[in-house]
Order: sequence, then C-alpha cells, then structure tokens
Amino acid sequence: MNPFLITLLVILGLVALVAFWVIGVYNRLVQSRNKVKNSWSQIDVQLKRRFDLIPNIVETVKGYAKQEKEIFMEFAKARKMYDSGAQSGNVGELSQANSMLGQTLGRLAVVVEQYPNLKADQGFLKLQDTLKETEDKISFTRQFYNDVVLSYNNAREVFPSSVVAGMFKFKEAELFKLDDVAERQSVKVSF
Repeated sequence: MNPFLITLLVILGLVALVAFWVIGVYNRLVQSRNKVKNSWSQIDVQLKRRFDLIPNIVETVKGYAKQEKEIFMEFAKARKMYDSGAQSGNVGELSQANSMLGQTLGRLAVVVEQYPNLKADQGFLKLQDTLKETEDKISFTRQFYNDVVLSYNNAREVFPSSVVAGMFKFKEAELFKLDDVAERQSVKVSF
C-alpha cells in the first residue's frame, strides 16, 4: 500500500476522532446548560408561587392591621422587582427581590404577633402552612440550581472541554446568591 495513502487515512482518522470528541463535548455542554435553564425555571415557579401567595396573606392581615400600609407597599415593591427580574432572566435581580420579600415577611410576622385573633384565623393558618411549604421548596430548588450551575461551570472551565466551550461561546451561569447572611436561611414562617 502506498505510504502517502496510509498517512492520509491516519490523518483522516485522527480528524474524525477529534471531530467526534468535539461533538461529544459540545453536546455535554449543551445538556448541562439546558439543565441550568431547567433548574432556574423550577426556582422561578416556586418564587412565582410565593409571590402569588403573598397577596392572599396580605389581604387577610389587612383586615386586622389596617394601619400597617408600609409593609404592604414593600410587598408590592418586591413583587415588581421580581416581575422585572423574571422578564429579563436576571438572577441577581431575582435574588434581590427574594431578599426584599424575606425581610418584609419578617416585619409582617411582628405585626401578626400584635393580633391574636389573626393567629387563630383558619384561612390565615392555611395560608401560613402553604407559605412554609413553598419556602421549603424554594430552599431545595435553590440548592439544586446552584449544584447544577456548579457542574455546568466546571464542565465549561476544565481543560480540554474549555477549548470547545470557548469556541462555541458557552457563557458562565450565575449562581443564586444571597448577600445578607441572615437571608441565607429560608424565611421563618411562624406568625
């Protein structure tokens, strides 16, 4: 057999192996990126559930605490920030809305303590249980999201897959972070 032909076949074989490797790495990065998007959507679902639940709690509390309008305005501000972040997909803005809501829920708990009849209201108790369940889900989905982001970011940064990630412009995914140490725990829902 002709040495030139053998060399050509070896080179074509190596090129094919490299192409299959690049395709494999690319597909793994795409799958990881899609897991990040899916994990984020799970957080978004729970945050939306929480923000949809809050107006019901607010309306229940309003009947007992009409003078506490400042807290209700803070809920509206947090909701607006959440909606803006959800539309833009800005994880940082959503984290900030989450923090603002957590602080406002803490202030609401103080108000509720002043109204023993509210604490005994069955509708309020049911809303409180639903909110606690939602907070637990948010905590779990936030942790899962950050685990998936870590896995994706590691996959796109380690050599040699970083070469493929750079060629196809895979961007770093943003972790869901809370700035205030007190906010790193789920909101204590004990009105």
